[in-house]
Amino acid sequence: MQQTIRPARCLSGSLVLPGDKSISHRYAMLASLAEGVSKISNYSTGADCHSTLGCVQALGIGVEEAGTTVTVHGQGLHGWREPAGVLDAGNSGSTIRMMAGLLAAQPFTSRIAGDESLSRRPMDRVMKPLAQMGARIEARDNRFPPLTIHGGPLHSIDYTLPVPSAQVKTCVLFAGLFADGETIVREPIRSRDHTEIALREFGADLKVIQRVITMQGRPTLTGRELIVPSDLSSAAFFLVAALLVPGSKLVIQNVGLNPTRSALLDFLLSIGASVSIERIESSGGEPIGDIVVKHAPVRGGVIEGELTAALIDEIPVLAVLGAASETGFVIRDAQELRIKETDRIATVADNFARMGIAVEVTPDGMRVPGKQKFRAAAFDSFGDHRIAMAFAVAALAADGESTIDNADAASVSFPEFWNILERATS
Repeated sequence: MQQTIRPARCLSGSLVLPGDKSISHRYAMLASLAEGVSKISNYSTGADCHSTLGCVQALGIGVEEAGTTVTVHGQGLHGWREPAGVLDAGNSGSTIRMMAGLLAAQPFTSRIAGDESLSRRPMDRVMKPLAQMGARIEARDNRFPPLTIHGGPLHSIDYTLPVPSAQVKTCVLFAGLFADGETIVREPIRSRDHTEIALREFGADLKVIQRVITMQGRPTLTGRELIVPSDLSSAAFFLVAALLVPGSKLVIQNVGLNPTRSALLDFLLSIGASVSIERIESSGGEPIGDIVVKHAPVRGGVIEGELTAALIDEIPVLAVLGAASETGFVIRDAQELRIKETDRIATVADNFARMGIAVEVTPDGMRVPGKQKFRAAAFDSFGDHRIAMAFAVAALAADGESTIDNADAASVSFPEFWNILERATS
């Protein structure tokens, strides 16, 4: 699909965005292992999260959908049944990596695969700790999907993550649900903690001291009624769009404000963005609130170290903001971007070149000079949802009409993106 984007006069109004993708994945998986019925409201509409639901159903769990409300009929920790065929994770790295921890403990062999893009994404980061727990997993070239997982008894481990990764942390903790004793995960840098919050909500015995997570194995999980906050990563595109386009003011409602995700807001405030929070409350242990953003010039900044880990999904659209900032952005320690749906350092640089934006690419990031002119261009998402949406935002500030090839990639995480963008700019 090719999408045409015209320069925006301004962005205005109140927006309600889909449910958080990261939280939706975790709620669905844990609900399937809980005893009794769970009702999950505002479940993500993204294709990735529906890949998780499809896998859960293929494992014998009843799932009902009514709009964005998902009802999961949990069968307890040992309620999964051997699937009739290959489990399909689609484009979702979250699905395959987190499900691997759960499948490794089952009393059957399963096979999980995905699309062409997912088949190029490495799985050794989850395979290594699972092997330490006693799992037997086969992969293409010992690293890539599809995975054949020979389920069986697991034992608990004390594992230090070699690099910060919420997906790997989740995989180990999910496997630890089935192990005797305490599973311990040590983080070098604190990553998003939706898993820890969700595990507690469903009844797991888990404690966190600084960056050390300890969980008792074999808990009884109980079905819950939960509301998924709107996705801050999805909100990032509209925050940057409003900052770029003069005269803009947006209110984005019921957004998740988890402190391990709110580094985005802290960073924007640190460079002078006009962003404020109204009405904060809690839902399922997750803080939520309304974000108000107005057009404002922003200073330059540096994204590195722990900040890079916290902003890894938002870096493509932040790079766009960097090109319009006063002194530009420097992005370091972002080598993780090279193994996402695309090499996001390369695909950002490619699309920048198309619109005449200067960028210096480094092995682990990029330097984007500020005060650059945004020219209309023919962009390509390269099949990556975040690249499609980041350059839709860039196109709003361009000097003419732009196009984006493979724009339907946005449906992986945010199928409503194009419609909401049109409403905000009309």
